[in-house]
Amino acid sequence: MPNGVRTARRRWLLLTPALVILLFAATGPLLIVLVYSFLTPGDYGGVVWTFSTDAWFNVVVERDFFDDTLSFADAHLSIFWRSVKLSLVTTLVAFIVGFPTAYFIATRPRETRDMWMLLIMVPFWTNLLIRTFAVMEIIRNEGVINTGLIQLGIIDAPIQMLFTEFAVTLGMVYVYLPLMVLPIYASMERMDFSLIEAGYDLYASRWRILRKVIFPLVKPGVVAGSILVFVPALGAYVTPRVLGGGKQLMLGNLIELQFGQGRNWPLGAALSISLLAIVMVALFVYVRSAGTQEGRHD
Repeated sequence: MPNGVRTARRRWLLLTPALVILLFAATGPLLIVLVYSFLTPGDYGGVVWTFSTDAWFNVVVERDFFDDTLSFADAHLSIFWRSVKLSLVTTLVAFIVGFPTAYFIATRPRETRDMWMLLIMVPFWTNLLIRTFAVMEIIRNEGVINTGLIQLGIIDAPIQMLFTEFAVTLGMVYVYLPLMVLPIYASMERMDFSLIEAGYDLYASRWRILRKVIFPLVKPGVVAGSILVFVPALGAYVTPRVLGGGKQLMLGNLIELQFGQGRNWPLGAALSISLLAIVMVALFVYVRSAGTQEGRHD
């Protein structure tokens, strides 16, 4: 047997345990959810093993209870749109805040960078629910912001910030900001800052250096950070539930309602697969965009 064939066979044998784990621990549950989406809901939860496409039909269309007329499922579509919109806004705000933060840390003396990175990471080590309640204590009617503004005489009555899209976006930005800072910082740390000095020597403005020198060099970190923020934000459950108060539902909350109070497991499974499809499309667009830009630079 040739050495190349023997080496390839040995590698496949070594990879077999990992492939089996991925098959049963990752792909297996997804296949179960996919199968459930084509079944009939049970009367008290669970499923009846009768093939049906009603769950997929009900993702975007609903049937009137009285005359069986069809119409768009406005509630589902609005939640889909809110989820995508807030996830994009969260990603954008996290980039606006995270980019200068990463640049600031990357330009500090090497002996102090670890301290700054530690300050970025400390909130990330705290439980998600605790961080979300911390944001709620800041923006609620009797919270830090409203109390301070009233005592300063700027406002007479509290500003309603809690249970709004603003509250959900603020909470998700705070929760996922480290996921944006870390990849950008990793790219900036490897950047040759002499290129920036060369740009200044050629009389380029700060904006032009940022746009033509810094951003192209750190774009892989920006793409990675955007993916790491957008994907979990799209499926967020705790933050919209606590800060949205049931008024600003997102896809994760809608899926939980179908498996819980709604007792419609096939619809919940269909919504879950729809969420997965949206994530896959977003990842494809991000990767395709990054690949196109790299091809242009080459």
